[in-house]
Amino acid sequence: MSKGIVFYDVGEQIDVYLLVKSCTKGIASNGKPFLTLILQDQTGDIEAKLWDCTPESEQVYKAQSIVKVYGDIHSYRGKNQLKLRSIRPSNETDPVDVSDFLEVAPLAQDEMMSKITQYIFEMKNPNIQRITRHLVKKYQQSFLEYPAATKNHHEFVSGLAYHVVSMLDLAKVISGLYPSLDTDLLYSGVILHDLGKVMELSGPVATVYTTEGNLLGHITIMVNEIGKAAEELGIKGEEVTVLQHIVLSHHGKAEWGSPKPPLIKEAEILHYIDNLDAKMNMLDRALERVKPGEFSDRVFALENRSFYKPTFHK
Repeated sequence: MSKGIVFYDVGEQIDVYLLVKSCTKGIASNGKPFLTLILQDQTGDIEAKLWDCTPESEQVYKAQSIVKVYGDIHSYRGKNQLKLRSIRPSNETDPVDVSDFLEVAPLAQDEMMSKITQYIFEMKNPNIQRITRHLVKKYQQSFLEYPAATKNHHEFVSGLAYHVVSMLDLAKVISGLYPSLDTDLLYSGVILHDLGKVMELSGPVATVYTTEGNLLGHITIMVNEIGKAAEELGIKGEEVTVLQHIVLSHHGKAEWGSPKPPLIKEAEILHYIDNLDAKMNMLDRALERVKPGEFSDRVFALENRSFYKPTFHK
């Protein structure tokens, strides 16, 4: 079995199957069309250019298709790129399946669901508990399968649920240090804050934004869903408005896509927890591909910084 695509070094040749994550058409300086392919396996992805492509190429190499590639790894603007020598679509005789190329959360779905269910069970406020349970049950399958984003952090199968479970465990520790926090509000906010992504995103494979995602976004979607859940359950009271505010403000600032800044203590803490877990995931993923004594690729979502792995790290 070959090593993952992100672990190849510049100068190495590859002869592997990969999944097309995305395919974008462009026009070269000579006027000829080309395709920019993002190809992935379970470790990550790499960019490749298909020059002098035919009109049919865009359909042959569309997202979610599997290809057999042969080529060389070279560096372009500080990042590894695949220089294609040959590429072909897979056929029925090839021993591969789409699931072979998808990165998956390190926890099983049933284990994550069990943890989330336990946190809901611990809630004392019946209104918050019922709304949270209702929405998790309504979108449970997608919640357990979807990534948390198309790029930057937790962009893998079950990434959304894994992000939530990690945040819940963080919230529990922080609440132990600061007992004035309302754990019902905080746990519910953690569970619901990104749940709108099951409508914002297309699914766990070759993920793109849906029309609803582009026009409304996951924050607006979930604020509406909380309102609908409260109406369906016959719940009235300040808890509904406060939960909506926590979801509405979890990005922290307007320039980060937050319609309102956090104006409730639990909303402020949720924003920090969300940010911390997302950044740790980005850092871990960037540094796992780096040898001790080397710098990572630039991480765009972290101010385009390169991070150093100390030589004494394992």
